[in-house]
Amino acid sequence: MAESSAAGRFSVVGGGVAGLVVARRLARSGAAVTLFEASDRLGGTVARHDVGGIALDAGAESFAVRGGVVAGLLAELGLADDIVAPAPGPAWLQPVVGDAVPLPATALLGIPSDPLADDVVRVIGRRAAERAVELDARPLGAVPPTLGALVRERYGDDLLDLLVAPVVHGVHSQHPDEVPVTRAHPGLPDALASAGSLGGAVAQLRAAAPPGAAVAGIRGGINRLVPALAEDLARLGADIRLGTRVDDLAALDGTVVVAAPSLAAPAAPGRRIDLVTLVVEQDELDAAPRGTGLLVAAGAPVGARALTHATAKWAWLRDAAAGRHVLRLSYDLTPADPVAAARADAEMLLGVPLPVVVDAAHVSWVRPAAVSPPAGLTVVGETVAGSGLAGLIAHAERTASQLLAR
Repeated sequence: MAESSAAGRFSVVGGGVAGLVVARRLARSGAAVTLFEASDRLGGTVARHDVGGIALDAGAESFAVRGGVVAGLLAELGLADDIVAPAPGPAWLQPVVGDAVPLPATALLGIPSDPLADDVVRVIGRRAAERAVELDARPLGAVPPTLGALVRERYGDDLLDLLVAPVVHGVHSQHPDEVPVTRAHPGLPDALASAGSLGGAVAQLRAAAPPGAAVAGIRGGINRLVPALAEDLARLGADIRLGTRVDDLAALDGTVVVAAPSLAAPAAPGRRIDLVTLVVEQDELDAAPRGTGLLVAAGAPVGARALTHATAKWAWLRDAAAGRHVLRLSYDLTPADPVAAARADAEMLLGVPLPVVVDAAHVSWVRPAAVSPPAGLTVVGETVAGSGLAGLIAHAERTASQLLAR
């Protein structure tokens, strides 16, 4: 009890992954922590659902390995042996016109190191590629604040729209104009200064990147992270209160940490994302005709923004599916009939008919808008850290350390 009193008392509002991580780190220091969650479950957009009798992720299904933040947390929770890499091979891109093509090999978030490479020209055309080289040869000035502005300035609109935007949207669920350069890659500004060009910066960062996949998953699904965090938090003596809505932050005990988007940004509109999961039977998919999935350029003749062939991507899921295939399609605009639309889009993107749909599920999530918290309010979560588990967890860990250092 003396240790708790020395470390302080905290109230964490919001039981998504960021709230769980910051609460756990505070509790590990000996602090007295109460976590309030308005709904009847923890985890936020990291959730599980059963489709066709298979336990699947209803939200995030992978995490960025850069920095080792997520892997470090999973090791603390006893899940290190269950970290798995996706199947090797490039993702594919469905361009505005023509058949799907593999994404360029020497790229960072779709930004190529050489715009004149054959696999880049195949997507954007020779004229746009030559224009990108011409723009990137100019002297480098101040780095623009967003990735979209940077790519537009150094490589032009066509390369941004046709190649970078679909990839960034698939990774961050945002247009490059909404993604700060440092969030896209923390080392990008320094690499630009060193190389003097965007192409050179991408080449430097790719050369310095460790070998292997840029993302990883958890055997059984990313959703396993939530009960592991909750169990550890309870073991540490934290008080977890589900179904408890907080309207008055001033009424809470101790230092308050806000991990609920509705309180961090009450007036900011969120962005809805719909996810349709199909479990299908189709032997032609055994060959994974589009690798582990496709990203879709805006203006392509389908409504989906991305398709993941999950059973081609994850070996553990392929085993669990027992010969069936799991496809995940994401949408920015909700189709009138989500399952029918997903089936039609999947057939077009994969180039095979899907006569047998065993089961399907449709879920929707709201991605909160970015905010600048008012002075004196400590906020964690997507409103300040952006999407992606690696960024969310790293920000929550840093915030907990700063609170404990005060």
